[in-house]
Amino acid sequence: MIARRLLEKGVRFVQVSHGAGQPWDNHDDIEINHRKLAKECDQAIGALLKDLKQRGMLEDTLVLWGGEFGRTPTVELPSPGDNQGKVNGRDHNHYGFTVWMAGGGVKGGYVHGATDEFGFQAVEKKVHVHDLHATLLHLMGFDHEKFTYRYAGRDFRLTDVHGRVVTEILA
Repeated sequence: MIARRLLEKGVRFVQVSHGAGQPWDNHDDIEINHRKLAKECDQAIGALLKDLKQRGMLEDTLVLWGGEFGRTPTVELPSPGDNQGKVNGRDHNHYGFTVWMAGGGVKGGYVHGATDEFGFQAVEKKVHVHDLHATLLHLMGFDHEKFTYRYAGRDFRLTDVHGRVVTEILA
């Protein structure tokens, strides 16, 4: 409710986090812990999307949910001092993971890309983080290439000198 009220008052960027510290960074009991965490925030996320849609705000508000990595499809074997000797956790995986977006100019119900049969790495329609950033900037009305500046003989920008807008997800 606070996020929606901030948006109604004109705040242009709202970040909502769930849990103290890093509760999603589980390396053991992942199925139990992530199920609990998802249950804790699922209703609130649904309520936010419903509220924004009912008020006609979702079409102008981009909602992004995700983290900076996924999880490996295989167990993370314990090492001394890690995982309390358990074998039911999974390690960080930056080769294949999911974010989702709603409203703000993206297609509803569209799935872009896929991982291999094990869920280890992206194999179809890969989106690099620079592409995600270029797309987010585009959805906010910015051309990421216009943020280029030269320093020490090299071009720099928020999307490095890479990044393409993923037009397939645009409404």
